[in-house]
Amino acid sequence: MQNWSLPSFRLRNHRLVDQILAAMLQNRPFDTHIHCAATTSSTRHQLWSSESVSDVLRSVPRLFFQTTRSIGIQKGFRHRAPLKQRKLKEEAYKFQNNVLVLGPAAHRDPLKVELGLNKALEFFYWVETHFGFQHDEMTCREMACVLARGNRSMRLWNFFKEMSRRGSGLITTATITCLIKVLGEQGLVNEALTAFYRMKQFHCKPDVYAYNTVINALCRIGNFKKARFLLEQMELPGFRCPPDIFTYTILISSYCKYSLQTGCRKAIRRRLWEANHLFRIMLFKGFVPDVVTYNCLIDGCCKTYRIERALELFEDMNKRGCIPNRVTYNSFIRYYSAVNEIDQAIKMLRMMQKMNHGTATSSSYTPIIHALCEAGKVIEARDIFLELLEGGSVPREYTYQLVCNLLNSAGEASLLDEEVHKRIRHGIENRYREVDKVKLVMSRKGY
Repeated sequence: MQNWSLPSFRLRNHRLVDQILAAMLQNRPFDTHIHCAATTSSTRHQLWSSESVSDVLRSVPRLFFQTTRSIGIQKGFRHRAPLKQRKLKEEAYKFQNNVLVLGPAAHRDPLKVELGLNKALEFFYWVETHFGFQHDEMTCREMACVLARGNRSMRLWNFFKEMSRRGSGLITTATITCLIKVLGEQGLVNEALTAFYRMKQFHCKPDVYAYNTVINALCRIGNFKKARFLLEQMELPGFRCPPDIFTYTILISSYCKYSLQTGCRKAIRRRLWEANHLFRIMLFKGFVPDVVTYNCLIDGCCKTYRIERALELFEDMNKRGCIPNRVTYNSFIRYYSAVNEIDQAIKMLRMMQKMNHGTATSSSYTPIIHALCEAGKVIEARDIFLELLEGGSVPREYTYQLVCNLLNSAGEASLLDEEVHKRIRHGIENRYREVDKVKLVMSRKGY
């Protein structure tokens, strides 16, 4: 038998994965030169591993379900629009009548999605039939995630039933938990809840991570009633999955975020009260809050102008030995800048730098610069702006224009020399250039 070194084996696998993806994009059958090249090799049974099969399946949503309009979507929760429970039948009706569909399915090509799903399933069974590959939990999980991202519930459950009939080990608690997470991200929370309750059908027992995942999915669409029901179930004496610190942090974070998405003051007060109530329950049960829990509460209090409570939490944070980070200080900096208490904002910035609790970035300096420009403080705005540049950050174009307009209106345009202007413009142009590169790659044929 021919011996293959590890680097050459990985290179061979990468090439094979690329050939499969090219065949998928061109809608060609797999049994052409790929199969012929494989049959001539003496290492036919070593061609495919769980990692390489998973790589192919993992690439299907990126190649077939995304469009060029998907570029620029922020991954962070702060920039993500609130989800609602999707109605797939209504979306299908809109696609048929050429009506714009909003949400996660916006600008998708239904024909391309269907092609991607068909090719993924064809590849899944082709590897098994032609190469004798034995699917494991990893490949089954990736295939289930592809079907979930393609919003094909019937195919998904039929696939699960088929895999469960093959024997134990293919469908596990981790498999369904990952599926719940994907369904929640797609806005299919009712389907995620169905998957949670159908765990027993596949001989799986939910663990605390499964509970946390489904609670997070429910909170993302604002279904706090059902989320609290699951939490109360976990809090029952002797329950096999008691809540942990992440369970409470998910609910506290969601209450704080959703309190900001309503114009009703009563609803804001109620949700912040719920968040603080859960925080006190955490302490009563002996849990030690981490920096993420504190940051969620402090940010919610600062954005709803409850600075006294935010400062209480900040003091309690230091007493318990929980070290604040840049996110903690940025919440206070944004609040003090919004209420025109610029000295307090700068004090928080200096405290973060003095205590070495984080590195100040553009998100730390920008609120202060905007507040100084609105107050007409030219020299202070210039100094903070130059400090941002010396820290290695590139300001946003709006911030740069705001400072330039302030200097020009005050007749102090010479406070920023030409070298600084050239450096800033070069940084902004580089940022635009990087975005254009990504858009160019994703707008190629087949992407």
